[in-house]
Amino acid sequence: MVKLEELEDEHFLNKPETTSGDALLVDDDEDYTDTDSEISDDGSEPELDESLLDRLSALRDIVPPKARAKISSVTSSIYSATSTTVNYSGKGLWVLATSILLLGIPYALALGDEQQFIEEEKQRQMMAEGAQGMIQPAEQQAGGQAKPAL
Repeated sequence: MVKLEELEDEHFLNKPETTSGDALLVDDDEDYTDTDSEISDDGSEPELDESLLDRLSALRDIVPPKARAKISSVTSSIYSATSTTVNYSGKGLWVLATSILLLGIPYALALGDEQQFIEEEKQRQMMAEGAQGMIQPAEQQAGGQAKPAL
């Protein structure tokens, strides 16, 4: 069984001094508030040691818990998708760069060699035509037809 016990407040136990007409004589200064406090001054604001992060974290109480949970899940999914995209695109760029280095550079060098070989063939052909042109006038001179030199 529960036993209840009444506790009296100390304020009610210490009775204030009274006069013959039961009027209170004691003026208690603690009952009045100071109207000239620093808070009520218009000219100065109290300096708070709060950072921007502290102020932003205090704003989370304004948003309802369901909305906070939804915002958190959306932010988490966006972060996850972005992280995955960056990860796979980095891997793709690595594969592309190594493929170009391993396949593209040797192909470019072989193509350059082929172009050089074609140019050498053209030069040989031009030299052969030039030599042919020099041989033909000598045969014509042997036939008796001389051309004057310029």
